[in-house]
Amino acid sequence: MARSAASSIRRVASLLTPLALALPVMVMAAPGARAVGMPQLDFSNPLVIGQVVWGAVIFLVLYLLLSRSALPKVEAVLTSRRQTIDNDLDIAHRAKAEADSAVDELHQARRSAMAEAQANVDKVIEDARLAALRQTQDMNARLATEIHEAETRVAAARTAALGSLRQIADETAQVLVRQVTGTSVPADVVARTVDHAATARGL
Repeated sequence: MARSAASSIRRVASLLTPLALALPVMVMAAPGARAVGMPQLDFSNPLVIGQVVWGAVIFLVLYLLLSRSALPKVEAVLTSRRQTIDNDLDIAHRAKAEADSAVDELHQARRSAMAEAQANVDKVIEDARLAALRQTQDMNARLATEIHEAETRVAAARTAALGSLRQIADETAQVLVRQVTGTSVPADVVARTVDHAATARGL
């Protein structure tokens, strides 16, 4: 951009320089070319020709001064500005690339953290389910054992109670028969009679 601007200035100056040099020649070649009522275009007047010549000389001197001193400085400033802008653009592009990379890494880390957290939650749930299942199985086994033991104890107590009840029934039957009839009945007869009555009643 800076180089093209300086080149444009130099091209314009190079185009105007031949025109400024050729102007006195054109004036001398056409001494009668002047406008009516415009003495500044009366080229037959030596003052007008002198003004034109000195104007061309001044323009040439200004062009030489500009092309040798001012234009290189302007071009250097524009070049430095262009380099600064290019460097700033490069820095901005690198910063944008780093920011995009950081954002991508952040998104990837977030996805990884979410996946890890979900895996941990699933593991905790599965561990809790297995622990609850084991506890339920242990509790069921313990309850089954306790129920079996209780049934055994109840059966033993029932058997003991029934045995005692038969003995009490036998003794009570003998006492009642003795009191009613006044005679004693053999114990085996009383036992068979009591057994028969108990069996008939489902005892």
